[in-house]
Amino acid sequence: MPPGAAEIEVRVPRVFCAADGSFGNPLGVVRDGPVVPGDDRQALARHLGYSETVFVDDAASGRIAIYTPEVELPFAGHPCVGTARLLLDEGIALDALRPPAGTVPVRGDGELTWVAARPEWCPAWELVEYGSAAEIDALPVHTEGFRYAWAWIDEDAGIVRARCFVPEVGVAEDEATGSAALPLCAQLGRPIEVRQGRGSVIHARPLDDGMVEIGGRVEED
Repeated sequence: MPPGAAEIEVRVPRVFCAADGSFGNPLGVVRDGPVVPGDDRQALARHLGYSETVFVDDAASGRIAIYTPEVELPFAGHPCVGTARLLLDEGIALDALRPPAGTVPVRGDGELTWVAARPEWCPAWELVEYGSAAEIDALPVHTEGFRYAWAWIDEDAGIVRARCFVPEVGVAEDEATGSAALPLCAQLGRPIEVRQGRGSVIHARPLDDGMVEIGGRVEED
């Protein structure tokens, strides 16, 4: 644990919750990011153990840093959606987040929060299609690579079942992964609703400028 970790306030929203507010992927957010020096951030993210931890370095401009338990990421989906929701709820006039990858437009839409990003900002996912949702449910946890396993639940309606395995960044299986749903949406070229993990829900839709928007419900317990 980095020095002073016990004194650092960490908020924990759940991102990409189901319609009733259940499930979602927990996210660590250090609202006052500058209190944690750069050399201590990886250790704190590892200590917290969430799939990602965000350090808000400047809320007004949307400047953030994102860490898994093992590495810093230039962009990640559920951290951007969750952090955007927290800042919007504070009344900050936020139009974008600015992780290292670039400018990530943000918008609130009722109960959903949306961010937009470019597929090339995401990890090099192995997007593996299976024949049925039952096959996805039966998969063992993979122990290497960046794999996003998916199948159609209802192709006409655009509903997808998915699971995500990212052991190389310290996450055996991720509950909800915006940065994987995003390139899948780009590949399919159509709006989709992804039902991932135990019960999380990710919405995604391609935009005209080559970006993809991902959105979902955020709850803070």
